[in-house]
Parts: sequence; structure tokens; C-alpha cells
Amino acid sequence: MRIETRSLKQHSALIAQHSVLCAAFCAILFALSFPANAQQTGKVFRIGYLDIGSASGDAMLVEAFRHELSNFGWVAGKNVIFEYRFAEGKADRLLELAGELVRLKVDLIVATGAASARAAKEATGTIPIVMTSATDPVGAGLIASLARPGGNVTGFASLTAELNTKRLEILKDVVPKLARVGLLRLAADNIAFDLQLQGLRTAAASLRLKLEEIKTETDTGGLASSFQTANQAHVNAIMTLTTRAFFAERKQIVELAGKYRMPAIYFEKEFVDEGGLMSYGLNYFDLYRRAAGYAAKILKGAKPADLPVEQATKFEFIINLKAAKQIGLTIPVRVLERANQVIK
Repeated sequence: MRIETRSLKQHSALIAQHSVLCAAFCAILFALSFPANAQQTGKVFRIGYLDIGSASGDAMLVEAFRHELSNFGWVAGKNVIFEYRFAEGKADRLLELAGELVRLKVDLIVATGAASARAAKEATGTIPIVMTSATDPVGAGLIASLARPGGNVTGFASLTAELNTKRLEILKDVVPKLARVGLLRLAADNIAFDLQLQGLRTAAASLRLKLEEIKTETDTGGLASSFQTANQAHVNAIMTLTTRAFFAERKQIVELAGKYRMPAIYFEKEFVDEGGLMSYGLNYFDLYRRAAGYAAKILKGAKPADLPVEQATKFEFIINLKAAKQIGLTIPVRVLERANQVIK
């Protein structure tokens, strides 16, 4: 009997030891599945998302950011909550919306362009801000330098001025006897738009082109009226300032350009996806994914001042021959040869 009793005790001890080991192993797996901060504090972090565009128009880019962020362990509804604020094309609302995010005490603000980043910086000097793509952030006063941004702002610069100049050059190569270019711009003024305009005016002068600046709102009536104005001004082609507000209304802009048979070049390939003629610009999905990596680092404790602002590295030139045929435009072979993609 004593031998049997001793065996049962030993068996129980082995079971207990096995249970402890299993529990420890599960705890390790659980810890590895969450970032350090969330693991230690159990806190659910709050991310503010500030955009000059609209929720529907920018849905794809928002999802690209969220998906990439989840790859770093930050999952919406699990250990992070998003607070979205969209200005619907009204730049003068950005500061008010940024203030709302600050009052909500978000842990991080994602600003989708220079105008949004500027509003966020004016609203707070302490909450970290990650720019997804900003025009000349040094010139706009958002950061001290690319290598050492200082303060609470970091992220990605979009080389917008250089790309705007390149778009004008492409238009001149494509449109016969190009003399007047209609430039759609938002009615509101801000330093980010001013920087773009300065660069475009200089580039147009050097190319001997007349730049017709047309102020517009991004609602249906505003854009329709702007294209009527461009048509009455006898412009030979159309382009827009680079802003999330125009990206959000890309379908309507492309339709209006087709209606008036105006050659147009856009700043993102998604305009061409909607039937637009040409695009030359950044791969914004790449920038938003990279911005998610910066956001993940900051949520884990990194300081914006220690993260250098990086510049865009991926560019795309896309031509839609179907759209060219619809407006009776022949794209020169030398231009087609430079394109990354030609849609036939």
C-alpha cells in the first residue's frame, strides 16, 4: 500500500509540474503576440487620424495604413482605437478637427499631408505626429531638418514641388502647341499650397506656359463650375495641386475632364484607375505602409525627434490610351517609352 501511495504522489507532482510548464509557455506566447508597451500596461492606445479629404475617398489608403500597423501587432479594436477626422476638402476646418483629437487625449496623430500636419502641430506640441506625405516639411516649418526633425513631428516628405514640375513637362511633351494650363487649387490658402504654387509658377514660366489658377471647392457644384471656368479660359490641359481633398474627388474630376475633352495629368495612379488620361507621382500606398511602421515605433516608446523624416522613393508614370482615344489625343512614342505602365 505504501508503494502505491508513493506512486500516486509522484504522479500528481508530475501533473502539477507539467501544468506549470504549459502555463509558462502559454504566457510567453501571449507576451510575444503584443508590443512591449501594451504587454506591460494593458493600455489600449488611441490614434487620431487627420485628413483634409473624405472617409470614402481615402478609404483605400486608410486601410493600407491599418493593415500594415496590424502587422506590427497593433490591431484596431484590440489594443488600438482610431479616432477619424475628415475635413471634406475644407482646409480651414483642419485646426478645429485637430483640436478635437487633442481634447480626446489621443496618443498619436497621423496627419495625411502638410496641411493636416500643420494643423496638428498648431494644436499640440507634445502629442507625437506622423506625416504620411508632406510637401517640403522643412519649408513649411513642420520640422527643423529631415535628419533631425526635432519637436513632435516626423514621417515622410513627398517631393511634391519636383513632381509638379515634372507633370508640367509631361503635359508639354504630350499636348500639341500647349500654351495654357488650368490649375485647380483649393479656395483656402495655407503654407503647403503656397509652396506648391510658388514651384508651379516658376516651372510654368521656364516652360513658357501660362498657368490659369482656378480656385475651387471640392463639392459637386464647385468642381463643375471650375471646369466651366477652365473651358471658358481656353486652357489646353488641366492639372491639380497635390492634396488629399482632390484625391478623394478623383472620380468626379476625371469625369469632368472627359466631359470637356481636356488632357489632364494627375498626381496618383488611382485617377487613371477611374479612367483618367495620365498620372505621374508617388506610390502613396508604399508611403502609408511606411508611416504605419513609424507609428508602431512611437507606440512602443520611440520619440518623433529621433526618427528622421524620409523622402519618397517609388514613382510611377502611367498612361491610359483608352482615355487618349476618347478625347482624340495621340501620345508620342517617345513619351510612351518612358511610362511604367500603358493601358490599352
